[in-house]
Formats: sequence, C-alpha cells, structure tokens
Amino acid sequence: MRVLLIEDEKTLAELIKSGLEDENYSVDVAYDGEEGLYFAENEPFDIIILDIMLPKLNGIELLKRLRMQNNKTPVLLLTAKSDIEDKVLGLNSGADDYLTKPFSFDELLARIKAILRRNYNIADNILKIDNLEINMSTHEVKRNNILIELTAKEYALLEFLAINKNKLLTRTEITEHIYNYDFDNDSNVVDVMITRLRKKIDKGFGKKLITTVRGAGYMIKE
Repeated sequence: MRVLLIEDEKTLAELIKSGLEDENYSVDVAYDGEEGLYFAENEPFDIIILDIMLPKLNGIELLKRLRMQNNKTPVLLLTAKSDIEDKVLGLNSGADDYLTKPFSFDELLARIKAILRRNYNIADNILKIDNLEINMSTHEVKRNNILIELTAKEYALLEFLAINKNKLLTRTEITEHIYNYDFDNDSNVVDVMITRLRKKIDKGFGKKLITTVRGAGYMIKE
C-alpha cells in the first residue's frame, strides 16, 4: 500500500519510512503542512500518517481541509501531546486514529494495518481468491496450499490486485499505489511484473486468476 507521511522531525520521518518500506509499503514524505497538503490533494494514497505540530500548516487544519474536499483517505494522527482535548479535536476533525509520541514502530504498524483492514472491509489479515491465499501479516502466499516465493514488489502488486478483486486497475493506478512519487510512470515495469507474477501465481494451475483487459489494465477475477 502507498503511504503519505507528513512529519517535520526528519530523523523520525526517516525511521518510519525505512521501517514501512521494509514491510513492503511505498512511502512519500512531506516535512511541512503545505507540502503534505499538496501531496494529499494530487496523489492517491491508502493512508496518511499526519503529525499535528507542523510548520506552515498544522495537522488539524490540513485534515479539516482534506475532509472539506471530501478526501476520504484514512488518517492516523501523530502527536507529542497527551492532552485528551487534542485527541478529541483530531478525531472530530476526521482522523481515523491517533498515536502519542513516543511510540513503538510495532504499535504504529499494527494501527496502520487495523485502519487499512477497516477501510478495505477485510475481516482478518487473510485475503482469499479461489484457492489463492494471501497472508497480509506474514506476506506468505499460497495456492492449493503450495507456498509461493515472491519479491517485495511482486507481493505488493499481488496484494493490491487482490484487495481490488474483480476491479479493473490501470497501469497508472498500479504504479501510483506500489511506487512512490519519484517513480518513472512511463516505464513498462508493470507489464514486466505482471508477466513474472503470472508465472508464479497461475502457471501450473488449472484456473488463471490474473486477467489482462487489452489496452486498459489488469485485474484478479474470482
């Protein structure tokens, strides 16, 4: 999934970014509220991690502007304040959850996963399509109970297709969700990755799950 992290403490931001990338998330970072608002308004994200105390535009005001624009991207607030009023204000302004600094990365990751499960209406961490099973916690992928080894980006692509099963995804939508802002969107990397993924997911199995819609994009069909 693609994450927007808006955090002005650069050391903390780099630690969070590195940790999330190790978990196969694609992460864009903004270091002030104005830059964060620009990213949020112009790029698609699955979740926004938003610090409250930001230069140029504070997190609460940024959040209010997004919700006024009907931007429904889930938001996890980070705050150094323990005052309950700040937490209530954030939740009333449209935040989905909050985390008070300092926090452990494991707790941050658990809250992100919980928000994404709710947003995509996933009851647990297991995605099932026909005889394909994807464990979103361990990143294990099985078909007919046979373990399939995937690279980090192959897994990210498969998970994104599976979460959006039976829905056509364009090449642009795919690259925007599994790569960050700096990625060259004119590359044919999606087509290459789909070919590699098909060899691992579909080859040798009777039913082909990954479908090409000629000239449009790809989908996984049940």
